Amino acid sequence: MKSMGRSFSNFFFEYETPRQVLVRNRRVAIVCRIIQLGVLSYIIGWVFMYEKGYQTVDTAISSVFTKMKGVAYTNISGDERIWDVADYVFPEQGDSSFVVMTNFISTIQQQDKCPELPDGKNRNKCTSDTDCDEGKFKRTGNGHMTGKCVNSTSTCEVYSWCPIEDDRQIPDPPILQTAENYTLFIKNSITFPQFNVVRSNLVETVDQNYINSCLYHPKTDPQCPIFRLGDIVERSALNFSEIARVGGAVGVLVDWDCNLDLNLRHCKPKYEFYGLYGTGKNDKGEKPSLGYNFRFAKYYVENKVEKRNLMKVFGVRIDIIVHGRAGKFDIIPTLTAIGSGVGIFGVATVVCDVLLLYLLPKRDYYKNMKFKHTELQEEKPTLPPSQIEKELPK
Repeated sequence: MKSMGRSFSNFFFEYETPRQVLVRNRRVAIVCRIIQLGVLSYIIGWVFMYEKGYQTVDTAISSVFTKMKGVAYTNISGDERIWDVADYVFPEQGDSSFVVMTNFISTIQQQDKCPELPDGKNRNKCTSDTDCDEGKFKRTGNGHMTGKCVNSTSTCEVYSWCPIEDDRQIPDPPILQTAENYTLFIKNSITFPQFNVVRSNLVETVDQNYINSCLYHPKTDPQCPIFRLGDIVERSALNFSEIARVGGAVGVLVDWDCNLDLNLRHCKPKYEFYGLYGTGKNDKGEKPSLGYNFRFAKYYVENKVEKRNLMKVFGVRIDIIVHGRAGKFDIIPTLTAIGSGVGIFGVATVVCDVLLLYLLPKRDYYKNMKFKHTELQEEKPTLPPSQIEKELPK
């Protein structure tokens, strides 16, 4: 019991410290200081200054409101027309993802029987009525086949919206050439709920007079919320003429990176533009499904016959993406960053020990200095007093 009590006493009331050996070796000392300097630079430069490891971080909840402005004039075969935002923006304005029409193919149709359109790859070609199964349709077709092969086109007759849309020739130059001068207004609001902070891209320096006259420029007007469509496409490293003809997609990134340890006025967005236009080639060197397009129709009745104006629309798809991040000083991440940095300092000790104990010529000498070896000795048995008296000489 006494030995157990002594062990507990030693455990609670004694402090053990590692034994340290001072080694006078320039090469090892230089390696140690270089490693320690690198670790210190990493902690101060990367963890604290760049990554702001002393802050707690919150991500934003955001909303985006958009509005396009601009008009276009066309004169197609004597048909003069003015196009405004109600005509060339899909879907209705206000969404963070929308399409601005820049080119189109228009076809007036009614339900009837008409020949299929030759597709240039002989997929719709027929030589006799037996090639056109009545009541069925082909994957590349536009309606149900009537069972008749039309000799003039060598294609099957179908029951469909007639005439079949001919989209083999895309208008060049694009019909709405003035689309590059359209303007886009972006209104973005974000909230950092953890810090109870609400911000808008209409910052303190932006008022109504400024909005009415400004146009975004990354150097002269970086906080202007009005963007010219042609500039958006060009800053996305795309060619507007090509995009306007066959369509494409552009991403507008509204990036909030706020340091809330500073004045809230410094919390401002940065705008970045990225081309999402697929230009990759397949193994054959082709660019499949080039551009961006979709179809919609306007229905009406003429002479008691239902008709429609089918529009194949080519345009610029704009996706507005908001990324919000805010940081503020907090003691918990600060202590965590310091603790991890102190732990990394141990790398210098490990490297230097490897040099001393395994690589240097005097490694055996350093091992003897660093480690203290003990040998376990056998204990002699203790004799009882009666036995001791017998062993003593008389």
